Amino acid sequence: MTYLSFPRQAARTQRFSLGAPRSFATAPDGERVAFLRARSGTERTQLLWVLDVPAHGAPEGAGQGAGERVVVDPVALLGGGEERLSAAERARRERSRESSAGVVGFAVDSAVETAVFPLSGRLFVAGLRPGAAAPRELPVPGPVVDPRLSPDGSRIAYAAGGALRVVEVSGAADRALAEPDGEQVTWGLAEFVAAEEMDRTRGFWWAPDGSALLVARVDESPVQRWWIAEPAHPDRAPAEVAYPAAGTANADVSLFLFGLDGSRREIGWDRERYPYLAAVHWSAAGPPLLLTQTRDQREQRYLTVDTGTGATATAQREEDRIWLDLFPGSAVWSPAGELVRVTDEGGARVLKVGEKTLTGPELQVRAVLGAGSRDVLVSAAAGEDAAEPEIGEVHVYRVSAAGAVRISEQPGVHTAVRSGGLTVLTSTALDRPGPRTVVLRDGAPVAEVGSYTEAPSVTARPRLLWAGERRIPTAVLLPTGYTTGDGPLPVLLDPYGGPHGQRVYASHNAHVESQWWADQGFAVIVADGRGTPGRSPAWEKSIAGDFAGVSVEDQVAALHALAGSWPLDLTRVAIRGWSYGGYLAALAVLRRPDVFHAAVVGAPVTDLRLYDTHYMERYLGHPAERPEVYAHNSVITDDGITEAAEPARPMMIIHGLADDNVLVAHSLRLSTALLTAGRPHEVLPLSGVTHMTSHEQVTENLLLLQRDFLKRSLPTG
Repeated sequence: MTYLSFPRQAARTQRFSLGAPRSFATAPDGERVAFLRARSGTERTQLLWVLDVPAHGAPEGAGQGAGERVVVDPVALLGGGEERLSAAERARRERSRESSAGVVGFAVDSAVETAVFPLSGRLFVAGLRPGAAAPRELPVPGPVVDPRLSPDGSRIAYAAGGALRVVEVSGAADRALAEPDGEQVTWGLAEFVAAEEMDRTRGFWWAPDGSALLVARVDESPVQRWWIAEPAHPDRAPAEVAYPAAGTANADVSLFLFGLDGSRREIGWDRERYPYLAAVHWSAAGPPLLLTQTRDQREQRYLTVDTGTGATATAQREEDRIWLDLFPGSAVWSPAGELVRVTDEGGARVLKVGEKTLTGPELQVRAVLGAGSRDVLVSAAAGEDAAEPEIGEVHVYRVSAAGAVRISEQPGVHTAVRSGGLTVLTSTALDRPGPRTVVLRDGAPVAEVGSYTEAPSVTARPRLLWAGERRIPTAVLLPTGYTTGDGPLPVLLDPYGGPHGQRVYASHNAHVESQWWADQGFAVIVADGRGTPGRSPAWEKSIAGDFAGVSVEDQVAALHALAGSWPLDLTRVAIRGWSYGGYLAALAVLRRPDVFHAAVVGAPVTDLRLYDTHYMERYLGHPAERPEVYAHNSVITDDGITEAAEPARPMMIIHGLADDNVLVAHSLRLSTALLTAGRPHEVLPLSGVTHMTSHEQVTENLLLLQRDFLKRSLPTG
């Protein structure tokens, strides 16, 4: 077997994610689980599999993977041909940070007997029961995006060419239900900020009886246009993108009810006051449910829809003087018709069912995983009043009026999917690489889904702790085999450090790259300062109006708190990060050069006016109303570097030229400002690379080049 360096192995395995089972759909009859997985830990192509679940548990000695079968092999379906992606599909994958290939998503009917999926812009149907016919293609207009079955499995709705279309599962009677009524209008697709910031990746929803659909109409004509060029290919025209930067116009989003009988009705709500359509839910337990937000995200309404008239009524109104967060799975009906939601109440993040609050400050609820007749399945971390700190752990609980019961027994990070009597529980832990996925029937294990992930060539040995008076969740990693006689080490801070970006997890593979950095001779510190998720609402909202001050301050506080008990050489301190972490790294060396001596700045947001509306206005307000807040928090403004201190420290700036989320303009403007100020830096422009660096050789060499830069840039010990 050919030996691979850790950087090459991490790149080839997409950071050890390939080969892991994912995207589970459990049949309500308890007989099968459909899921995606590649054939190995180094293959990008995802296949659709089914696990036939034994009625009374797997036979003794069956082990993981028993009862599994391949339903869809995309390589076979394409005859070995290359997959071709439409611009809409590439955008969907970029928003979801999807870098694999093949079947990257599928949808099922309510019985989980049939699956539909797009492949190379074409529409395919597959049966999931044993003995079902081979997958077949339906001859429909394309390229197909986001196909979804009606609950009874008789029809498929899908987006294509800006239209929302419906076809029978046999392939007959294909027709457009809604067609574009303007050059910048699409039906059935999520707009940029919904997919990037709200976790709403879809734009249409079937009625429970399959007789109608709710369909989003998106008009991007109000949105400003930017252009992304490919300098390495001057023969290609720049790509035009509609990008709603802070303070500018968003897409106009409305919602319509289309009956399969040809009827059409607009859904009415105060869209001027509540322009953001954050979530839609439609089940047999109640009328259609919408979650809408004001632009400043300090107020939101849960609305019910009268399908006969299109009128809406307020089921629940929420307000917060700072901002309101969105939570996965929140805004659904329980089978009894009560509103299930996650909200902040009394300083805690709690689960509410109807008017009843079912959790308290002992838990920080993160997501609703499923609402059943007897309880609600949630994921949660330890709250501020928890008996044990459980740093970095996320557990799965069954919550009812009787209390919360944990179903994930071992320390680690857990999530789950549930339907009927089956629960699919996926767990990672600090003491082993890769995930373990167990199928439970009524709480008892009956099967285990196989994982083909590769074991990293590096064994991570993080120490998870609270740093300083603020109890900042922190991971510390030292070189493998380090002894106290080796003396103090140069320090590398390796944070994300901002909203939605927790790094300190009780999970082995979350720390393997940081361990590799430690093995290069650094003491590595990963600190989740204020603003990162998983602690408490107050912790997350501490950064309101002050990204720059709070984020940098907490990295410094964690470093200094650890200096007395860990072998840290404070005369040689570097910091590296990507996206918000890149922004934080740039701020650190520019504003606190007394602490930080070199930085690797990856894909940073440097002028905060150039990032999107929903994200930036949530935290900093509208730039026209608070220009001084944007200026203070930005690395640069039109006048150059903001609040830079002396001495100047070396900086490596890395950015993908094809990035449509954090545009390369951020790094180019930073470089110009640094050059004007005579500050040392170097720039690595990545041709053809987006916000994700999925190219194997690029990903490998980026790590090596960063290492070499830091070693030559830090003072000699």
